[in-house]
Amino acid sequence: MKRFSCLFIIILFVIFIVVGCSPDTLLDPNDPVILTMWHVYGEQANSPMNELVDEFNSTLGRDRGIIINVTHISNAYQIGQQLKAAQKGILGASNMPDLFFCHNNNAQELGTQNLVDWNNYFSQDELAHYVDDFLEDGIVDGKLVVFPVSKSTQLLFINGTQFERFLADTGFTYDDLATWDGFFRVAAAYYDWSGGKSFCAMDYLMRAIELCMEAKGHNDYMTSEGWYDFDDAVLKGTWMEFATSLVQGHIVISDLYANTQVMTGETVAGFGSSAAILYYNDTVTYSDNTSEPMNLEVAPMPQSNLDNAIATQAGVGLCAYKTTEQKGEAAAVFARWLTESDRNLQFVTDTGYMPVTDGAFDEIESYPFEEASYKTLYVTLKKVRDTSTLVEEPIYDGYYEKIAILYEKLRVLQHDLEERCLAGELPEVLAEETWLFFESIS
Repeated sequence: MKRFSCLFIIILFVIFIVVGCSPDTLLDPNDPVILTMWHVYGEQANSPMNELVDEFNSTLGRDRGIIINVTHISNAYQIGQQLKAAQKGILGASNMPDLFFCHNNNAQELGTQNLVDWNNYFSQDELAHYVDDFLEDGIVDGKLVVFPVSKSTQLLFINGTQFERFLADTGFTYDDLATWDGFFRVAAAYYDWSGGKSFCAMDYLMRAIELCMEAKGHNDYMTSEGWYDFDDAVLKGTWMEFATSLVQGHIVISDLYANTQVMTGETVAGFGSSAAILYYNDTVTYSDNTSEPMNLEVAPMPQSNLDNAIATQAGVGLCAYKTTEQKGEAAAVFARWLTESDRNLQFVTDTGYMPVTDGAFDEIESYPFEEASYKTLYVTLKKVRDTSTLVEEPIYDGYYEKIAILYEKLRVLQHDLEERCLAGELPEVLAEETWLFFESIS
């Protein structure tokens, strides 16, 4: 009898432990919750994100009682505008989605009190596996409301075949591109060696200038209105470094995206987003219709201070609109599944973005890349993650509209400035003209 009583007590204790330790859940596979989602990852039906959603719905989502329903795909700017319209209930606007990808400023506009704080659904041990800089970028008003899924940075893409010939003839090396001083020396030498061809097409001139300043420890270069402080001596000095190279034709503002100019041989290098890898061909075709293998090389962005290397991080993150606790739990299940290291690396290698977990970065060296250019890209991205502080981009209302005006005008001016420089006008005087135009944008 005593033996039976002891056994009974043990069984009750085990049941208590199992039940007591089982996490409470509001999810029910027999009555699944549906989460609508807007994303930015390709508008084609077989976009990488759509494929992942289908996989989730047929596996973990089915088992846990979650269905993700993609109802809209667009670019980040349009989604930002449409989210504001949906929240305000503007006539003709779509209903507010449960999940959406957006920038920090969009989250700020929507109100962080209206968004899920992912800290409430992820433990500190779980978050420790994510890249710290990416998590920091998702914090708005002290809350982690923009969850990292993928990030891009800016890199130097190089026509390796042509550049190797230049290196062999001049004695420069890839190491000379590690600093901006070296970059400008290479650009000047390449211009002379090639008979007047620009070295590099720049997609994001201002971001390069900003990072150059920030690496020097200077971060206070913008006004409270969200535009540049033209009384800032460091801003002007850094601008003049780039503008002096620009007016001599050593670098150019890209026609739209630098990859086009690299693939046609107009320039040997292009400065742009890591996602630009999707648009580089295996061959370069020159103006005389000759072509040769590209042998694409990818290098980190040059630095102004190698002891304080920094790189930009760009890209949207995942937000969840706060409605019910059940939907919050379901959103966290999806976010956790989406960013598991193996899955996250597979996803980003289809899109040219960086993964967001340390584990995914660690797997890059052994990942079976199908193309050598992608292997080169991701080895470089890992180097950037390992050696640089990843800093967020400034985002202000109206900022990109002004930047577009600046780049468009410089595209028009740059060839005339180069001709005037070749005719004998001083580069520093011509660079001052570009500064005066920059000042005029307000």
